[in-house]
Amino acid sequence: MQKVVFLRHGQSAWNRDRRYTGWTDVGLSSEGREQAQRSGQRFRERGLAFDVAFTSVLRRSRETLELALEALGGPPPEIHASWRLNERHYGALQGVGKEEAKERFAPDELFRWVRSFDVCPPALAPEELELLRNDPLYADVDPEDLPATESLADTLQRTLPYWNESIAPAIRAGRRVLVVAHLNSLRALIKHLEGVSNTQIATLSIHAGEPFTITFDDELRPLRRSYLHFQPRLALIRAARRVLRGRKARAWLTKG
Repeated sequence: MQKVVFLRHGQSAWNRDRRYTGWTDVGLSSEGREQAQRSGQRFRERGLAFDVAFTSVLRRSRETLELALEALGGPPPEIHASWRLNERHYGALQGVGKEEAKERFAPDELFRWVRSFDVCPPALAPEELELLRNDPLYADVDPEDLPATESLADTLQRTLPYWNESIAPAIRAGRRVLVVAHLNSLRALIKHLEGVSNTQIATLSIHAGEPFTITFDDELRPLRRSYLHFQPRLALIRAARRVLRGRKARAWLTKG
């Protein structure tokens, strides 16, 4: 069995402002930086260390990784950044405030664009797509591979090859792996790994800046998924219960 740590980046400036972000290269908010640092502290408290880390090319994901590793301390892992781990591309919704979108579009239509597995939002205008294709971040990517919009199914299609060709081999080799990415690239991977249905994936949430683990068997089949922060809280609850039981036992003995 092997445990892999996953982390959705901390709150970005546009998350804070409730705007659809997608591939727009927005940095972390002050809260997002704190979330990233807390993640690294949690890694340190748990005695975790990493041999290799995978992240997207977007700044909010890379910043989260850098701040978490800084807080963790110790020897830095090998780091790989790939556009294939980018957030889902929200097309023409990128930069639009969520309240504004509710006023501009029918609720059912907006829900399908944002939460359905295989429905895309409206595409970028041709001139905006051309700007994306000329972005230095994607200089080594075939321009035809760069999307004007994506569904979650599209996100899975471009994320899965990176999982199969880069991340999974590192896990199989016994390396300690950290993956820092985005809500929808992580949702896409979980859908694939855990066989989540097209309907159920619409309600799967991943908390920003809160690391979780997936434990895999030797065939790289997922056995369980859990947030790291739940375990210390559970340990505290159990410790409190033990103390309470001890007090009750002492009271009973004294009374007797």
